[in-house]
Amino acid sequence: MAYEFRALFTPIQVGRLTLKNRIYSSGHAEAMAEGGRPTERLRRYHEAKARGGCALTIFGGSSSVHPSSPAAAWKQIANHDDSIIPAYRAIADAVHDHGCLVFTQLTHLGRRAQSDAEESNVLLAPSQIPEKVHREVPHELEGEQIAELVRAFGEAARRCQDGGLDGIEISMAHNHLIDQFWSPLFNERLDEYGGSLENRMRFAVEVLTEIRRRVGRDFVVGARISGDELTRGGLTASDMAAITRRLAASGLVDFLSVIGGGAHTYSLQAAAVPNMSFTTGVYVPLTAAIKEAAPQMPILHASRIVDPAHADRIIAAGHVDVVGMTRALIADPDLPRKAREGRFDDIRTCVGANEGCIDRIYQGRPVTCVQNPATGREVELAGVQPTTTPKKVVVVGGGVAGLEATRMAALRGHRVVLFEKAAELGGQVLLAARAPARAEYAGIVRFLAAQIRKLAVDVRLAVEATPSVVLAEHPDAVVVATGSRPYIPPVPGIDGKHVVTDRDVLGGEATVGANVVVVDDVHTQEALSTAELILDQGKRVEVISPLFYVGQDIGVTSIAPLYTRLFTKGVVFTSCTELRAVEGSTVVVANVYSGAERRIESVDTVVLAAGSRSTDGLYRALKGHVPELYAAGDCIAPRGVHQAILDGTRVARAI
Repeated sequence: MAYEFRALFTPIQVGRLTLKNRIYSSGHAEAMAEGGRPTERLRRYHEAKARGGCALTIFGGSSSVHPSSPAAAWKQIANHDDSIIPAYRAIADAVHDHGCLVFTQLTHLGRRAQSDAEESNVLLAPSQIPEKVHREVPHELEGEQIAELVRAFGEAARRCQDGGLDGIEISMAHNHLIDQFWSPLFNERLDEYGGSLENRMRFAVEVLTEIRRRVGRDFVVGARISGDELTRGGLTASDMAAITRRLAASGLVDFLSVIGGGAHTYSLQAAAVPNMSFTTGVYVPLTAAIKEAAPQMPILHASRIVDPAHADRIIAAGHVDVVGMTRALIADPDLPRKAREGRFDDIRTCVGANEGCIDRIYQGRPVTCVQNPATGREVELAGVQPTTTPKKVVVVGGGVAGLEATRMAALRGHRVVLFEKAAELGGQVLLAARAPARAEYAGIVRFLAAQIRKLAVDVRLAVEATPSVVLAEHPDAVVVATGSRPYIPPVPGIDGKHVVTDRDVLGGEATVGANVVVVDDVHTQEALSTAELILDQGKRVEVISPLFYVGQDIGVTSIAPLYTRLFTKGVVFTSCTELRAVEGSTVVVANVYSGAERRIESVDTVVLAAGSRSTDGLYRALKGHVPELYAAGDCIAPRGVHQAILDGTRVARAI
């Protein structure tokens, strides 16, 4: 039976505006600005969301209102002068063409940044307390500097209005400057901006008052706040309810957008954008408490809500008024339209990997999606061009590269045969999904497999596609996506029966003993997810890595919750260490800098996570024997899921 929406597709008034439904994309740093200016890439990214049917999209997450809040690090927008206005108009026009409203987010980062030494800038904050993430000691704001920043917020808001935007959201969350003033942990001032709650809120009220002076009452102005800083000694849910009541009573804001936690430690930074290890709707109770404190105020909320039916139930229950399905819209910008049409199985559901979106943003790279290659590449990939010359296409390999190549080739009108030597589709993604707190990863495969079934692709499982098997199909084009095999380093004793690979462990093909050494030479989640699986079996695990710290290439919002679980379960990490030899139950390791060796005794199992090498024999054998030949995914070179899917869609579009 189809789900009947009760609330998700009903309109709601926010300030002087009406949202056509209750789905929005919340403000986030897209990392798509160049020189502080929005780009066509950013415009097309938000236009895709508007076209997909959401009611509101908020761009320019954490746009800077003043040069003392650096914009360059995450390729953010710098709203410092009127030259920004034409770019705002271009975005507004593009979004409005699809019946969608558009806001932008404004902020001053305060101490939550790194100053630009070339510009002789320093960070500004209420007090000289460095943040644990960025660790730079800021300058304690002086009175005239506070007044200057208040004016800067007002000017920035006026530019947004002049640029044709429908409203703005002021960030008072994620431990930016305004909420740095709020928290007694970070505000030790003795003047009128410190001490009592009224004093600590003074800067926020002055900013909002100045904004209203510049834009009037008809322009929508909202604030993003935390429901609870989740920090010992920080702002509690009770504190945030008191702040909420004061903001509502001021009459200066039209809506509140609620997050959970803060972002002033690595763990909080991860918790602010919860990955698949967190339950869905994790912060809805905090948001419901804010709604109770300001029942007449529209309350917006975004945090791990990926299912439209779930979103509908939250709204119908009165916990939230408008749901930010931000990462869900990154995974599938057409989610609102598909949901309204009842096409739930066509929705590419966000799996909470954080690999293509927020973890890239923290590296200053443009947002995309681990499973949707078109996100962030709308100029190149948003449209699908039907073929004018249908061909017979053979795809070899049912991992995600092969699945996406199959899906896109069939979608374009080609006749596709897919060979997979295993008994099921999915490849290494299914292995990754066997690890603790990683089950949702399998959703990537479920979507692709369901789509190729709907496209009536000829899928042949448990078939080894040799050159003769492929050529017998008389294909016009062949895509080889045969993946990779585990790499076994040439180390003495590595051929011992008690030496296995991470794939063996995740696939259930190896039984490990009581004392295990995991050798991590991949530095992403492969080794650590395998270690967690072994820890959950009650085994002792030491992970060695040659890098400065174990798991060094894991994204910043993924490593903190993973570390938390692993340390809680008793893992031992040994960094700056490489494997030298396996001598029976003794593992010989050495410090990569000093060369000093250490012998780890009584080891029952050695687990190698040493990376992969391409399985490309079929590709090389077919060269010169088929009209069109392509390779995709690990068959080219071992990489991640996103790159494999990107390869798959690009080769299929080239056929």
